Amino acid sequence: MKPSITVSWLDLERLERLLDRLPAAQAGARDALLDELGRADMVEPWEMPPDVVTMNSRVRFSFDDADEEVTLTLSYPKDMKDSAEQLSVLTPVGTALLGLRVGDSIAWRRPGGGEFKVTVRGIEFQPERAGELHR
Repeated sequence: MKPSITVSWLDLERLERLLDRLPAAQAGARDALLDELGRADMVEPWEMPPDVVTMNSRVRFSFDDADEEVTLTLSYPKDMKDSAEQLSVLTPVGTALLGLRVGDSIAWRRPGGGEFKVTVRGIEFQPERAGELHR
């Protein structure tokens, strides 16, 4: 059972435009993100809970219950400038993190097979919490 996720209608609108333009070679990433968006609870951007991973959030997370944490900004592919600081929403980890709350974990399939579990440990920055609704 996957945890519930929350997405703002503004992020949804932008993600749908992105997905409409993806080439066929990225069908797997498109389908995974579409599945996640299809099960999301929609909220107004200004009503987004402060503990939810949204687009352009800087999120701390870990893999498979490890103590080591990773901190990256969940980004649109067009905004990717530094892969050491950013994570595309089209990657398996990026899609898995979208809409989760701090403390949530989700099991996700690797593109080559197998699974990983990712857990949200904290959100260092969330645009909605900062009042940046039109980023």
